[in-house]
Amino acid sequence: MLFPVKVQYYKSMAKALKIAAAVIPMPKPTLFTGADSSLELCEAIAQIGIRKLLIVSDEVLVSLGLLNKITAKLDELSVSYVVYDAILPDPTYDQVENGLSFLKQNQCEAVLAVGGGSPIDASKAICARATNDKPITKMAGLFKLRSAPLPFFAVPTTAGTGSEVTIVSVVSDPVTHQKTPIIDPKLVPMMAALDGNLMLGLPAGVTAATGMDALTHAIESYISVNATPETSGYALAAVKLIMKNLEVAVKDGKNFEARQNMAMASYYAGLAFTKAGVGYVHAIAHNFGALYATPHGLANSIVLPHILEFSKDDITTKLAELAVASDLKTSRQSENQLADKFIKQIRFMQKEFNIPETLDSLKQDDIPKIAKLALDEAHKNYPVPKYMDQQDCEHLIAKMVA
Repeated sequence: MLFPVKVQYYKSMAKALKIAAAVIPMPKPTLFTGADSSLELCEAIAQIGIRKLLIVSDEVLVSLGLLNKITAKLDELSVSYVVYDAILPDPTYDQVENGLSFLKQNQCEAVLAVGGGSPIDASKAICARATNDKPITKMAGLFKLRSAPLPFFAVPTTAGTGSEVTIVSVVSDPVTHQKTPIIDPKLVPMMAALDGNLMLGLPAGVTAATGMDALTHAIESYISVNATPETSGYALAAVKLIMKNLEVAVKDGKNFEARQNMAMASYYAGLAFTKAGVGYVHAIAHNFGALYATPHGLANSIVLPHILEFSKDDITTKLAELAVASDLKTSRQSENQLADKFIKQIRFMQKEFNIPETLDSLKQDDIPKIAKLALDEAHKNYPVPKYMDQQDCEHLIAKMVA
């Protein structure tokens, strides 16, 4: 059981974060949307005078030819570029440093990220390192960037992280595997393109996991004690779009409308959690990722229903509202019934998308360490609606052992 004094301390920290979010300007990127909007972004990059770009991506996307239309457009616009495609899932310090060296060697003046959350997060860190002469460990935490990063542009190829609009870059220590969040409004891209065409070939499993990641962002921001009418509006919009389009995108990967709607949902969810924050789902999922290299979207999907069950008594009204937004209300039902129905829908989606209820790599002996690290992360950074202690957290994580 958490001591009341500790809970009050955590609540005061959450209130301070809410005040900061209200006072500190949160920029939004100039946004291009729709088919081939990535090419419109290229035109805008040329128009503002950028002449040498570092394109950050990964080998798979490059080998699939996903960058071809973008690079052809840059050639047409006489914008020079070099491609750095060494980014892996959960990018590490050394990948960022290698990218920085490549940028300097080629005298690039801006960065264009094309890919999922990993290339975008790595690009943010590269841009920040280029103008701030200190290691990543010294940039970690809140508002540690003195100088504005290099001009940065983003084209997400998955609909999940919302990194194209958030103030966060997460990179990992290659030795300890601990995730290092750099949090600063200066990290938001100048411009971004949500181009559903670039998501048409995404495999069903990746589509499902990244879509559930976006849904987690929307839900955790909506139930956050730091939610505002603005963030709640974005979160509800994201939930509505995801509930109507994710299954279609998973089953029919070539459906452009579903892909474009999911891209927009991910963007809205990113806007929501940038100000309202996330919660225990992310805290536990981050540590699954750090310890077992579990993909973030998959980890969030596994943890989400357990946290909703734990918090349910304190968020019944909000869960009921999410159920209504998801078109789950079919008759005269109480808030409690609707809340249960929403959680049941999350579990149904897990099964529908072949997302496991447990984590094969999770070891019983690791649970106390994971719980401690997750609680440290959550209580310092996240405005959760209901607090748990070490015993609560260990008991919850134990439910996910295969």
